[in-house]
Amino acid sequence: MIPYGRQSLDQADIDAVVAVLQSDWLTQGPTIERFEQAMAERCEADFAVAVCNATAALHIACLAAGLGPGDRLWTTPNTFLASANCGRYCGADVDFVDIDPLTWNLDANALALKLEQSERDGTLPKVLVAVAFSGQSCDMRRIAELAERYGFTVIEDASHAVGASYAGRPVGCGEFAAMTVFSFHPVKIITSAEGGMVLTNRPELAERLQRLRSHGMTRDSQQMTEASHGPWYYQQVELGFNYRITDLQAALGLSQLSKLEGFIERRRELAARYDRLLADLPLTLPGPQSEAESAWHLYVVRLHLDAINLSHRQVFEGLRAAGVGVNLHYIPVHLQPYYREQGFAEGDFPQAERYYAQAISLPLFPLLSDEQQDHVVEHLRRLVLEE
Repeated sequence: MIPYGRQSLDQADIDAVVAVLQSDWLTQGPTIERFEQAMAERCEADFAVAVCNATAALHIACLAAGLGPGDRLWTTPNTFLASANCGRYCGADVDFVDIDPLTWNLDANALALKLEQSERDGTLPKVLVAVAFSGQSCDMRRIAELAERYGFTVIEDASHAVGASYAGRPVGCGEFAAMTVFSFHPVKIITSAEGGMVLTNRPELAERLQRLRSHGMTRDSQQMTEASHGPWYYQQVELGFNYRITDLQAALGLSQLSKLEGFIERRRELAARYDRLLADLPLTLPGPQSEAESAWHLYVVRLHLDAINLSHRQVFEGLRAAGVGVNLHYIPVHLQPYYREQGFAEGDFPQAERYYAQAISLPLFPLLSDEQQDHVVEHLRRLVLEE
C-alpha cells in the first residue's frame, strides 16, 4: 500500500538520536534549545518554544493570547479537530468561517462579512486560528488587516506549512500573525516523531509560553513573588502543563530540519507532476493562494461527480483496493457529534461541506517515486473515466 504520507528518515537522523541516548541528557537538555534556535533562525522569528505536539502548542498559544471563558475563537471547518478544540480547552466558545471555494482555506471575504455582523451583535472573536491547509497560508495580509481593525489575535496553525513562505518571507516570521504553530508528526514536512512548536516575535508571549509548557513554573527571579531561597528554588506562578518535548525528539527534529529544503523541493516536484498528469481528468486540482508558496504537505483533488460514473466513496475505495492509501482531509469539524451538541448543523458552512463530499488526498511525500506516483495516477484515471 502506498501511504498518503510518511516520514523520510536516514542514517543521519538515527545517529542524531543515538548521540542523545549516549549523552547525559534524555529529556530537558541542550538539544531542545538548539532545535528552537535553528527553527527560529530558519523562519526569521525572534522566539521558538518547542512542545510535545502541535495540539499542546495551539492550547498554550491560546492561553498566552488571553483566551478564556466567555471569549470566542474562530477557525475554519476544514481542519483537524485540534484547531477548534484548543479554544474549548480554554473554556471559550468556538465558531467557524467557511472556506474559499478555490484554495479551500479559510475565506477572508467570508471572515470580513462575519466580523461586520459580529461587531453589530457584540460577538467578536478574541482569537482567530488561521489554518495553512495542505501547506499553503490563507490570505494572511487581509486577515492581519482585519485583526488590526477588529482587535483579535491571529494564531497561524501552520502544522502543514513548515518550509512554506508567504509574501516572500518564511511562514513563522511573525509579520502577519502573533504566533505560528508547527507540527512535527511523522506525516508532516519534518518530524520529531511527535512534537510541536510556537514561534513569536513578542517576548512577553514567549515568556508565558515557556512557563505554560512546564507546569507554570519559573526560575527567573523577576517573575517570582519573593526573593529566591537558593539555586534550587523555583515558583509556580500560574497553572501550567507538562507539555515539554524531549532532547531525543529535538535531536531528530534538528537533524530533519537540515534536510528541509530538499524535502520541500521534492514535494513541489511531485505536486507539479500531479498537476501535469491529472490536468485532463474530471477533477478540480489545488488552487494557489495569492502571495503564498506552499510546502505541499497534502495534494488534494476534488471529484467532478456529475461527470464520473462512480460515487465519491467508490472512487476512494477503488484506490485503496489498488494499493493507493488515499485519505480525506477533512471531515468538517462542525459536523462532528461534539460540535453538533454545541448547536452546529449541516448547511452551516456549505463550501466546506461541498468540499468534503468531493475531496480525496493523494499520496505525497519525499520518498514517493515517480513510478509510485504513476501507479496512483493510472488507477485514479481508470476510476474517474470508467464507463
